[in-house]
Amino acid sequence: MVIDWKGVMPAVTTKFTKDDTLDLKMFEVNIHAQLEAGVHGIILGGTLGEASTLSDDEKRILVKTTVDIVKNKVPVIINIAEQTTKGAIEAVKKAKEDGASGLMVLPPMRYNAGDHETIVYFKEIAQSTDLPIMVYNNPVDYKIEVTLDMFEELLKLDNIQAVKESTRDISNVTRIKNRFGDRLKIFTGVDTLALESLIMGADGWVAGLVDAFPAETVAIYELQKAGRIKEAIAIYRWFLPLLELDINAKLVQNIKLAEVATGIGSENVRAPRLSLVGEERKRVLEIIEKGIKTRPVLPNYKELNVVTY
Repeated sequence: MVIDWKGVMPAVTTKFTKDDTLDLKMFEVNIHAQLEAGVHGIILGGTLGEASTLSDDEKRILVKTTVDIVKNKVPVIINIAEQTTKGAIEAVKKAKEDGASGLMVLPPMRYNAGDHETIVYFKEIAQSTDLPIMVYNNPVDYKIEVTLDMFEELLKLDNIQAVKESTRDISNVTRIKNRFGDRLKIFTGVDTLALESLIMGADGWVAGLVDAFPAETVAIYELQKAGRIKEAIAIYRWFLPLLELDINAKLVQNIKLAEVATGIGSENVRAPRLSLVGEERKRVLEIIEKGIKTRPVLPNYKELNVVTY
């Protein structure tokens, strides 16, 4: 499937049973909720997907299961986060075999690669496959920044097509557009900067709280795209306390609690993560409960006329 790099693409959580096995039934419930809301792609195996705790076999099961569920309605993208170039290329090969439509690729894990090493890493992955690639640029959490000068080199490869922009510098959206135009599609990767980034020209949103609130997330995207900015802002202001649960070390536990509250997930996490307890749990639940009580009535966002600026 050809990827149209735009719209809302949830970084979905991985569902586990109480016995610490994949809960594919609840996983399917959530994926159907995302599709019903109108998301534009599904991203597997990111931080929210607890990728570092998944076995290679589990990742393959998730890709195959998702491909079967979505039935070509939207692209299925798998995150590649490996310690070695060889391991990354092998993971890409498996992703292609299992039916993934594209890749989201992090710089090398653990080793703090230099600029040249990072460029070569991405190039060798891209040259090993014909799958389209979104580069995940998150120097805050992963300590390696993919600069615009580095992208100048990477974009010589046709299948490097998009960036998950998580530098937290909103002006970077404009810098990328000024330098590369539409050659590099931009997805905002920080929930609390999402609407601002979209208004400044980002093409899409790799979202986190969408896992619990898919309709509200897609509505914000579609409304701003249609030029109905005030309506988008109103929903976004309601959403912000919930979105802030994503910029937290316990984002997985936070978002899984929200999924429970909206009936499309469970809070089971894989150790060393543990479910929230005590005052921390109480605080998060209060935010979620307030959000649900004040949940906005959404307009018919699926049939809006798009405004071209």
